[in-house]
Amino acid sequence: MIRTRAMRTLENAMRRLGFHRIAGVDEVGRGCLAGPVMAAAVVLHPARHIAALSDSKQVGAPERERLCAQIKRRGDGWAVGVAEPDEIDRINIHRASLAAMRRAVLALSPLPDLVLVDAFRIPDLWIAQCGVVHGDARCAAIAAASIVAKVTRDARMLELHAGDPRYGFDRHKGYATAEHLAAVLRFGYSPHHRRSFRPPSLFDTLALGASGAPGSADADVEGLLGS
Repeated sequence: MIRTRAMRTLENAMRRLGFHRIAGVDEVGRGCLAGPVMAAAVVLHPARHIAALSDSKQVGAPERERLCAQIKRRGDGWAVGVAEPDEIDRINIHRASLAAMRRAVLALSPLPDLVLVDAFRIPDLWIAQCGVVHGDARCAAIAAASIVAKVTRDARMLELHAGDPRYGFDRHKGYATAEHLAAVLRFGYSPHHRRSFRPPSLFDTLALGASGAPGSADADVEGLLGS
């Protein structure tokens, strides 16, 4: 994978337009079967450069940890917002992700005067904002937010694993790996799972392999997961 370094071009252009405290916002965990969706808002200091900022998906875990520490130490402010599985199930993942991003922005002190968001616009936010397509790869502040969100969420999944190691949250962080799906099929959903997330084709494959009987997958999955 060719790693793309996020730049400050957009933030610098916005500063020339009169915006000074500019926050980048991103979230992680939208596609997971378990755990929260976690958002972060980061304000970078214009005079304190942090080298090698990139989208968190392009950065290995040790470097993410190092960069996250630098962002918190050298940046001009950061905050996180969370939407838990019960909220995700109640209002859907898209709305929950936007809610988490809004919480992250409003947790900044002082508040920013401009918000740059990866791909979306955040509803019910009275602060000026701009959705940036592929912002986590293009914009340094959004890339920094993606790193803080990812490191914070990974730490949360390690805590969940310590409380219930059956699902392997420490390895897959709640994503739908074969290992995770097999554990759900065996143990059912935990309180940390999103009950509205059910990838039928994958569950059917695993259930068929477990039972050996065609047509039994739906019954196996529903019996183990509950309604």
